[in-house]
Amino acid sequence: MTTIDISAEDSAGFRSDAVLSFEDLDVRFGTEFGTVHAVKGITLDVRPGEVVALVGESGSGKSVTSMTALGLLPKNAKVAGTIRVGDKVVNDLDLRGLRRMRGNDVAMVFQEPMTALNPVLTIGDQLAEALQLHGIAFGKQADARAAELLRMVGIPEPERRLKQYPHELSGGQRQRVVIALAISCDPKVIIADEPTTALDVTVQAEILDLLRSLKDKLNTGILLITHNMGVVADMADRVAVMLKGDLVEMGTADQVLNHPQHEYTRKLLGSVPHLGSGPGQFGTTTEDVIDHVTDAAEVPALDLRNLVIEYQRLGKPPFRAVDDVSFQVRKGEIVGLVGESGSGKSTIGRCALGLIPAASGSVSIFGDDFGRMSKSQLKAMRKRIGVVFQDPAASLNPRMPVGDCIAEPLVVHQVGDAKAQQARVYELLDAVELPRSAFNRYPHELSGGQRQRVSIARALTLDPELLVADEPTSALDVSVQASVLQMFTNLQERYQFACLFVSHDLAVIDLLAHRVVVLQNGRIVEQGLRADVLHDPREEYTKRLIAAAPVPEPGEQRRRREARHALLASLGEQATELRDPVTPFEPLAPSANPEGNASLRGGGFPG
Repeated sequence: MTTIDISAEDSAGFRSDAVLSFEDLDVRFGTEFGTVHAVKGITLDVRPGEVVALVGESGSGKSVTSMTALGLLPKNAKVAGTIRVGDKVVNDLDLRGLRRMRGNDVAMVFQEPMTALNPVLTIGDQLAEALQLHGIAFGKQADARAAELLRMVGIPEPERRLKQYPHELSGGQRQRVVIALAISCDPKVIIADEPTTALDVTVQAEILDLLRSLKDKLNTGILLITHNMGVVADMADRVAVMLKGDLVEMGTADQVLNHPQHEYTRKLLGSVPHLGSGPGQFGTTTEDVIDHVTDAAEVPALDLRNLVIEYQRLGKPPFRAVDDVSFQVRKGEIVGLVGESGSGKSTIGRCALGLIPAASGSVSIFGDDFGRMSKSQLKAMRKRIGVVFQDPAASLNPRMPVGDCIAEPLVVHQVGDAKAQQARVYELLDAVELPRSAFNRYPHELSGGQRQRVSIARALTLDPELLVADEPTSALDVSVQASVLQMFTNLQERYQFACLFVSHDLAVIDLLAHRVVVLQNGRIVEQGLRADVLHDPREEYTKRLIAAAPVPEPGEQRRRREARHALLASLGEQATELRDPVTPFEPLAPSANPEGNASLRGGGFPG
């Protein structure tokens, strides 16, 4: 194991003031197939006001480690070692003690706020419930404190938001509500498990600013679990790297990210696409000026002209999701479609596949207007189009073996006999670098990266001339993403298909795309060559997107963050930070606190 040396005396003192510590933590799960050794005797500490990032790929033991601090592991888990939260030993607590500790001493910000929030309770009810359960506030006082919590995390009109349900808020607002819940009882430490994975770069930057402000103002320790090295560079004071349950490297953010000692850490960092580095990363060879792209005078693979897409709403005017969008994708070209959630990216992709109609304008595939085709013509046209969806687990039939999933387009379009179809599947398995033994395996038997390779293979089954890829790597670990992106580029150069690549990851677009189209609220704000749009943007919105994208180097990321804050200030805005309450809260009388829980430190929120 490679670690930064700490003397025994320093280590003992280091743990004495820790708000969260794991000492020789060992976790094993008993299953019907034997024992799974998930965490193998790790030692880790988090001090007040410190952010410790726990990084590693799926299955490394990050989330299992964090769950031990809350006592949330299932009954088949055997936990050895010592877990301390403040002065409490979690291993020694009964169920009542665990309930009192959760929220008061340690809180959690989960990856997906829609699963962390109760969909049938209002935001106000959920915040008030946490305050009441821990004896902090009741009745109208709980409602007032709930509104102050929302105001502190930067949600406007908090009194109105208290009456809304989670589905009525945006993804970023829901994540802020989860953070408000986490700080409602003034915990000593917060565990943030992939808190920004599902968010756009601008919303992600706002949430990171809020967490940074939280630890500075409240002196709260944060254990940050993530696989995003840009987030680590932006947030972490120290970094711990996990591999298959072992802690293989630990040190300051600068030591681990700039001078990694362990081979696995170097592999992880080498797999992270870097915004600004352009093509050539991971062995990709995409060029800005593409000789093999057909002449602009030739018929484009996809041609959108003044496209308008509307959704009908009962009793209300239609919602215009896409408004007057025009761009082309030519043969042999990858066009990156970027923008925040709700900008219309996926809607345009679905319209290009003929899955939703256009209200006006035209969608032409190889010169033929989709809106004027008969059913038989549409079927023939779809044979020339491939699609890769964001979630391979949802897009592959769980009851069909991988070989049948890949061969399905051949069967639907009656291409070749059974022997020829099998040969084609084997050819595609070789092309996406999967073993031929995967032919008879089911999707659940493959990893996430392998399932995404199966999805790409299926999309290429009929040699499509146009491929639509909707966030195909967003759910993958960085090393798996790197191999999938390298393979994707090689396949595109080999098969010369046109590609509409939808993503909110600007570093991936910088790596792959020849041209970039930037969307905001259903309209194009900028489009052009990749180098022009991403390296020398003209529009304010594009500049904000690029400024919000983190890079995996602490010094550069700090400069980017400062430049982003300066840009926001020049636009009359300010970075998101934890706001002070309008009026300080008075502590409850002892009689009003039936559990005997301490109220917020100092009689209210620090600030």
